[in-house]
Amino acid sequence: MTSLYSCQHISHSYQQGAQTFPALHDVNLEIKAGEFCLIMGPSGSGKSTLLNLLGLIEPLQKGRIFFHGQDLQAIDEARKNQLRRFQLGFIFQSFHLFDVLTAAENVEFFLTRQGVPTAERRTRVQQALEAVDLWQHREKRPQDMSGGQRQRVAIARALAKQPAVILADEPTASLDQDTARSILVLLKNLCDQGRTIIVSSHDPLARTYASRVLNLKDGHLQAGGQADAH
Repeated sequence: MTSLYSCQHISHSYQQGAQTFPALHDVNLEIKAGEFCLIMGPSGSGKSTLLNLLGLIEPLQKGRIFFHGQDLQAIDEARKNQLRRFQLGFIFQSFHLFDVLTAAENVEFFLTRQGVPTAERRTRVQQALEAVDLWQHREKRPQDMSGGQRQRVAIARALAKQPAVILADEPTASLDQDTARSILVLLKNLCDQGRTIIVSSHDPLARTYASRVLNLKDGHLQAGGQADAH
């Protein structure tokens, strides 16, 4: 597998008043294309910060991140926006769905911003919702869906963009174990189909589905290992 991300000496901190709170300390890692990479650690370990840096959600303070060999610090904001729109798909713990839109409309929303033609948008929406077994619920709004269904809509939304990478921040945190397992199986299947999956989690169940586990503690990357195959 070829290198997708190369992170070199990443450090990051947050300022609150006069106090500085370190989040990451001199993190070095590589993530290969086609991996299911799991970033594990307790709350406050820096998992979400690392994921946000990889997803270009937060600006990098110190160090360098290369994506497909391209130095992300050397490109302008327009190029970063292009990567976010077309190469990166995001799944958030709180789903970030629009309550006034149906499942299908939530999936379609960002495709409109991408400039995808109407006919192709409809095809992608159907394919993405079918992939997460929600096409029959396409007219439902988030408030009429279970937590697991809402998370599946969020996955379908990311999948419809046809990104190279899907980044998921605690995707099973608010779900029961059976639903969490179904979400992880879905992410594993997407990886098997060629997507690179990067998940931050403190859920030990996720270890079963990952091809590699990175452990963060107090902002320090401790070790990477091979997870058990499911």
